Amino acid sequence: MSSAPAFLGVERSAKGRRWIDRMTPAQAQVALDIAQRHGISDILARVMAGRGVAVDRALEFLDPTIKSLMPDPRSITNLEHAATRIADAVNKREHVAVFGDYDVDGASSAALLARYLRFFGVETEIYIPDRIFEGYGPNPNAMKELGARASLIVTVDCGTNSAEAFNAIAGREGDIVVLDHHQVGGPLPEVAAVVNPNRDDDLSGLGNLCAAGVVFMTLVEVSRQLRARGVSPLPDLLAMLDLVALATVCDVVPLTGLNRAFVAKGLVAARHLGNPGLAALARVASIGEPLNPFHFGFLIGPRINAGGRIGNAALGSMVLSENDPNRAAEIAAELDRLNKERQAIETQMVEEAKAEAEREMASGMPPAVVVTSSRDWHPGIVGLIAARLKEHTRRPAFAIALDPSGKGTGSGRSIPGFDMGKLVRGAVEAGLLVKGGGHAMAAGITVEQERLGELRAYFEEKAAAAVSSILDNETQAIDAAMTARGATVEMIGEIEKAGPYGAGNPEPVFVLPNHRIASSAVVGNGHLKLRLMAEDRSQLDAIAFRAADSELGRFLSDRRGAPVHVAGTLSINHWNGRRTPQMRVLDAASSP
Repeated sequence: MSSAPAFLGVERSAKGRRWIDRMTPAQAQVALDIAQRHGISDILARVMAGRGVAVDRALEFLDPTIKSLMPDPRSITNLEHAATRIADAVNKREHVAVFGDYDVDGASSAALLARYLRFFGVETEIYIPDRIFEGYGPNPNAMKELGARASLIVTVDCGTNSAEAFNAIAGREGDIVVLDHHQVGGPLPEVAAVVNPNRDDDLSGLGNLCAAGVVFMTLVEVSRQLRARGVSPLPDLLAMLDLVALATVCDVVPLTGLNRAFVAKGLVAARHLGNPGLAALARVASIGEPLNPFHFGFLIGPRINAGGRIGNAALGSMVLSENDPNRAAEIAAELDRLNKERQAIETQMVEEAKAEAEREMASGMPPAVVVTSSRDWHPGIVGLIAARLKEHTRRPAFAIALDPSGKGTGSGRSIPGFDMGKLVRGAVEAGLLVKGGGHAMAAGITVEQERLGELRAYFEEKAAAAVSSILDNETQAIDAAMTARGATVEMIGEIEKAGPYGAGNPEPVFVLPNHRIASSAVVGNGHLKLRLMAEDRSQLDAIAFRAADSELGRFLSDRRGAPVHVAGTLSINHWNGRRTPQMRVLDAASSP
């Protein structure tokens, strides 16, 4: 545990966290220097310094540009070869098949490439596999089918570990290009080009790109080559950054460096609503304000994902690549319907999973890793259930959908500081899983029902000490304290200059000390709506999402009318033409 004093003396909050100042004493001096040297407001300078921004990089940080942050695309291994093969396909007007993943990154990547190729009149088809029947990535049957029609197959957001599937169309190696970003799990396929900044032999330093970022970099080089061949006009790639921004946010890659520039400039493009599919999705999601990362991650992204989870997996890429506004509106409406259906299924599954988890938690020895399963669950929803369980129990969690034969398809979500991918790989090596893989924060598994008891015991043995240590030392970083009167629209506009925020560039967290809960009510799907009042009677609207039945929600409800410290992020609420400040409550603590 840090030896630094707890912020406002909070050693244990409603969520069991110790509050700490995000800035070190050295960063506090940097914040002062930034403010004085560049004429930047104190609050913005504090936010920047807390994210490691140096004094001499402050102005550059506030204006992340593609030009200044994007290296030569050819620095990525094999990218030049891939671009040459795609440029050849453009020149020869070949039939191109784009094979993508069924998530937002896959849909955005496929749509980005298809939009680029169709600009030249290239016949381009998109193939998205069915999550349940085909699984992730290229498969032999799909490769044979596409190989019979297309002279070039480009896989996006997949393909790095698909040598076996590509062997189904042996002799066509020069007609396959892989554009991916996933970790390498074996020998690379022998194809025309494998472009993946996470290859062992790649020295570009761009391993944090999502797949759409890799596709964009490739298309920049394709345009360069086509320009050298005298091809004109060329697509406006900057106008297509809306798709890159959408994928970057939804794939939760770090919003630092080039990724942050992609999102910053992509949001500018997105707000013009030039992509009919994005515009249609914004309408069905009832977004009545300029698009921002929250809209991408929590309103548009889930609708695109809904097709892959419980419907037609191709709908996401279809809506994002559609040029006809009327057809885009039809697809968006279908995705919205599927999303509502997904939400209904999820609600039921979450309640069942929570009940099972709570039985485990009440056993006297709460498990280090929560494992739930059911024969009634939809395998396309288990990742969402695992995420909710992780939030509910504050522990790594798995949700497993069992088929009639007893084979389970599961998904896991972890807590910061615990490597779930390593745990799963160990379980595979121990023979407890049919297969499994993932990374630090998420994993997928296939397991036989009769092995679940052994799996739980293995998880407990390997994870108990680490998870216990993490839970005992949980912290909440705080950027600054302020009053309700200080949380103005103008101030929020100031801190937004250090955005866009997300993974790697965390949204600023502020504390309102000694504010009374003037009112509280449960709204929507278990959200807690609050009004916070300072001693000077200034007020701020706030909401704690999905908190009604949580430790935080109970803490807040029990202290209505009493002074508390409330921590959260600030945003501007757009309603009926008015712009008002609001807080998203993340935590709270007793006031001395």
